[in-house]
Amino acid sequence: MYGLRAPDTIRQYPRRFQYFLNFLSIPGTLEEQAKQFTLRARENLEWAQKSLMSFIDYQKERVKRGEIAESTITNYYKATKLFCVMNDLMLNWKKISRGLPSGRRAANDRAPTIEEIQKLVEYPDRRIKPVIYTMASSGIRIGAWDYLRWKHIKPITNNKEGQIIAAKLIVYSGDREEYYCFITAEAYTSLKEWMDFRASYGEKISEESWVMRDLWQTTNVDHSSKLGLATCPKKLKSTGIKRIIERALWEQGLRSPLAKGVKRHEWKAAHGFRKFYKSRAEQVMKPINVEITMGHDIGISASYYKPTEREVMEDYLKATDLLTISGDKVALRKQVAELKEKTKDNEYIIKGKLQEKEDEIKTIKEQFNSMQSQIRSLISAVGCINEIDKKEVAKQLIENGVYKQEDIEPVQG
Repeated sequence: MYGLRAPDTIRQYPRRFQYFLNFLSIPGTLEEQAKQFTLRARENLEWAQKSLMSFIDYQKERVKRGEIAESTITNYYKATKLFCVMNDLMLNWKKISRGLPSGRRAANDRAPTIEEIQKLVEYPDRRIKPVIYTMASSGIRIGAWDYLRWKHIKPITNNKEGQIIAAKLIVYSGDREEYYCFITAEAYTSLKEWMDFRASYGEKISEESWVMRDLWQTTNVDHSSKLGLATCPKKLKSTGIKRIIERALWEQGLRSPLAKGVKRHEWKAAHGFRKFYKSRAEQVMKPINVEITMGHDIGISASYYKPTEREVMEDYLKATDLLTISGDKVALRKQVAELKEKTKDNEYIIKGKLQEKEDEIKTIKEQFNSMQSQIRSLISAVGCINEIDKKEVAKQLIENGVYKQEDIEPVQG
């Protein structure tokens, strides 16, 4: 156990090693089996080596019968080898590994589609939507839920409008495998609604609250003794979350019995969302940033490539539309953005037209004022003519629309 680091290997390796111990027909619990194997192997390394080679041959026969995949044998071998190495059992690993099948390195499965995920989150369990939205938009492993508390999720807002644009997650907090990643605004909103729903039933939500918990009775009807109390939350482990996902897949018609000879479904229940994240995020993000947000080892590049958290976040924001599950919200957001842009263009055009009209009116006023000035000068020049002529001039000016009656009277005076 000292040699295991990642939560998934801590869960999987002991079980895989036990397949080998069961093959040897060693009785007892896993710990008892391991002790008996270790004692006998130290007395007779040749027995241990031949036993492991016989185990590999047996598994290869199972492959021929179509019972397991070739890569499964490698998984058994890795777990057994690590146990032997950690217990100073020096076998000839080069000789043993010669008998291993090459196997397919990548599983022959796919990522779920947007439509499949949309159907999955319709399952009537309040926890399914925040779980799926979070996993699909961040690529976290199912085991990450065993560490995730409310304090590990922090919203990120747009400085201009204060709108939530994403959220930061701390994965495997306190573990040597700890890393950070991001989730979409949609995922954060679903998590916040889930936490608010819990608070509305009396649970005291704090920074230390587990993000996923058991269900509780929400009505006065006595449904089952299995339901807990709202005020006494019990942490929901990753195994429980995986069962919820699997149950939802069957209930929503996304899983059906496998045909004869088929060993796997088209996409994996939990790991499929990790593939969904990587496949879609790499369409617009730097591949190395995708690896960082998935907690992958980037090798020697880690010594030289040192992006800031903000740089990775800005790169992630490019992928949020691709990682958002609710298509209606994405379409609506795009429509709003387009309308805002069109409104700006229209406002610019309207302002331009108004300015043109104002300039035209200003020009007309200037021309009219100039005309008035010329006419006044003309009238002053003819001031010497008799009263009858003045009235005749005034009458013509009024008839021609140059002046109104009230404009002429002062001149006549």
